[in-house]
Amino acid sequence: MNWQNYINGFSSFLKLEKSLSQNSIEAYIHDVDKLAQYLDSAQIDVSPEKIETRHLQDFIKWINELGMSAATQSRVLSGIRGFYKYLLMENIIHIDPTDLLDSPKIGRKLPDTLSLEEINQLIAAIDLSKPEGQRNKAILETLYGCGLRVSELINLKISNVFFNTGFIKIIGKGNKERLVPVGSVALKQIKIYLENIRVHLDVKKDCEDILFLNRRGSKLTRVMIFTIIKRLTKEIKLNKNIHPHTFRHSFASHLIDGGADLRAVQEMLGHESITTTEIYTHLDREYLRDAIIRFHPRSNKK
Repeated sequence: MNWQNYINGFSSFLKLEKSLSQNSIEAYIHDVDKLAQYLDSAQIDVSPEKIETRHLQDFIKWINELGMSAATQSRVLSGIRGFYKYLLMENIIHIDPTDLLDSPKIGRKLPDTLSLEEINQLIAAIDLSKPEGQRNKAILETLYGCGLRVSELINLKISNVFFNTGFIKIIGKGNKERLVPVGSVALKQIKIYLENIRVHLDVKKDCEDILFLNRRGSKLTRVMIFTIIKRLTKEIKLNKNIHPHTFRHSFASHLIDGGADLRAVQEMLGHESITTTEIYTHLDREYLRDAIIRFHPRSNKK
């Protein structure tokens, strides 16, 4: 089994992209280690990418038999789910074995978001006197303007930016394609970057169609995007835990707050399940109940 390599990668992801504290990272790793410990004790020789839901169900029974409280079991399962979400994001697996697992219901925390003013401050802090400044401005405008995952951003192709129609084609999780509308502000910054900065780069082989490149003409990494954002956050002294995904959260939250249709936002984000998109709604149950009563054709209107 090759558990340690995957666990090391997961640890780096939690540190660099999730900006978790060392204690939180150790808690996540401890949860995954506990799963590996169970498999070893049960003499089940299976690697992380080959594990099945039935193995995880047996693991749940095992930790229950250890006398763990429901709250502790939920926390352990949360760590395991996080680990497999990471493997899914990295395309190491294509089906999440934790999807069918039952666990005690816990509240879903709305991700950190940025206000429009904070986004404007971050973009305004970019030093446009440097060549990478214009690139970074186009990157942030695209992240916020399209709600992209960072992996989708760094793999975005020039040929998939349709300036005439105002759309970009994204290759998302599982190689699924989707068309996302892109605003005039982001398109303008992309065009400026292409015509004034990128055209002067010595583009490396196989990167000819990649939109955003580093100074050496190679594709950017996710860590580089993370670093750009962290530096800007520090520059404006923003006291929030900001990472590339924060722009995606802000994109979704601002659209829904502005009255956008939930299904449309789901489509733009590339969420398979609308329940994932629903974490961005700031609606309480009473509001939803009123909406049903007012608009559903079978409601009791008088």
